Amino acid sequence: MTEKGPAHPKSILRGHKTSVHAAAFIRGNERLLTGDSDGFVIVWDLTILRPRAVWQAHNGAILGFSSWGPDRIITHGRDNKLIVWKLGVADESALSTTLPLDSSPEPRPKPWILYMLSINTMNFCSFSHCPASPHDADPTPDLLVAVPNTLFSEAVDIFHLPTQERRHTIRLEDKGGMVMALALLHLHSTLTLAAGYENGVVATAQLPPGTTGWTTTYHVQPHSQPVLSLSLSPRHDYFLTSSADALLIKHPLPSPGCVLSADTTTKTATIADDPTSAILGPKPQTTTTTTVQAPLAVLNTRHAGQQALAVRSDGRIFATAGWDARVRVYAPQGAMREVAVLKWHQAGCYALAVADVGPPPSPSSGGQAGGEAGEGAGSSVVMVKGKGELSVREKRVRQAKEGHWIAAGSKDGKVSLWDIY
Repeated sequence: MTEKGPAHPKSILRGHKTSVHAAAFIRGNERLLTGDSDGFVIVWDLTILRPRAVWQAHNGAILGFSSWGPDRIITHGRDNKLIVWKLGVADESALSTTLPLDSSPEPRPKPWILYMLSINTMNFCSFSHCPASPHDADPTPDLLVAVPNTLFSEAVDIFHLPTQERRHTIRLEDKGGMVMALALLHLHSTLTLAAGYENGVVATAQLPPGTTGWTTTYHVQPHSQPVLSLSLSPRHDYFLTSSADALLIKHPLPSPGCVLSADTTTKTATIADDPTSAILGPKPQTTTTTTVQAPLAVLNTRHAGQQALAVRSDGRIFATAGWDARVRVYAPQGAMREVAVLKWHQAGCYALAVADVGPPPSPSSGGQAGGEAGEGAGSSVVMVKGKGELSVREKRVRQAKEGHWIAAGSKDGKVSLWDIY
């Protein structure tokens, strides 16, 4: 049997003049958003590997991206702004395709701004969002958006879009330093927040339906350095964190009302008695029950500074982008073994995105990431021929949509695009 060599990127996207800090796949993987430390956004068409839209969205580094329905994207910058842009396929034709690397004699036009929130970005923490209602089937539902609190860096604000009202403010950690990573979700119809902090603390809290008090359900300090990234599993049964240390941690996401451990402490924290309550939020938090449990798994990678982390939509792999310029791929089951190291960049990698490859297999199917992730790094997409011959355009669209893409953005301004597992 011939031993396979190292994987190679399918393409290198060159366009940013400064470090790439954020990346996200949108529109069924036909587009890739990348953002740099100057606030520029590039919308890449993955069917032709060319830019479709380029503009300066912020006057500071891009911290995060997300799509909101078919024709809206959200950008979060270090200029203390979170902006919702109208950007459907038809809107791209009115925008510039001149890359940040290339000088432009005139300012590049910008998409239409739908909403703008003034928020805190002192701590490099990107936003997280979820539908306002857990059962909303609208393709562009109302959103709840979690961001660090404006005045207190250890607190988290949750805003509603499109009203732009602040609905909640939560303090999961009083002495943890700045919030560094967030995830907001509905877990069995219960609003749930996961957060990582500057001192290495990781915690979750839940807001039971019909109540106003947030309950802390998980609180540990597994990292010795600041948390850098946090990513949910597609089934919402665990989440992962990476840090400036060398550890990757797998954490439980307890079901609402579930007692994880006998080691439980209860404390009362009435924000109404705090003189800062008028700033922290209008709704008092009454009783906080903190349940402490060890993480599900701890992996010492021996590679400090895995800056970005993402679990793929099928749950079979997750990947990290590191300060050592490597992208590492892991199987999340068991001891979270490393299954591939992707090396191309010469400078540290700060941004990572994984394509949506469909939902995870049902538990009854017995599909395991470990077995399948170990087969064939760098494998290409298998094209299934339908009735009649496909045009070149159709083949490119299919390849973009079906590719198992990993995109990594680096300090060198380049984005490597890999098709793997």
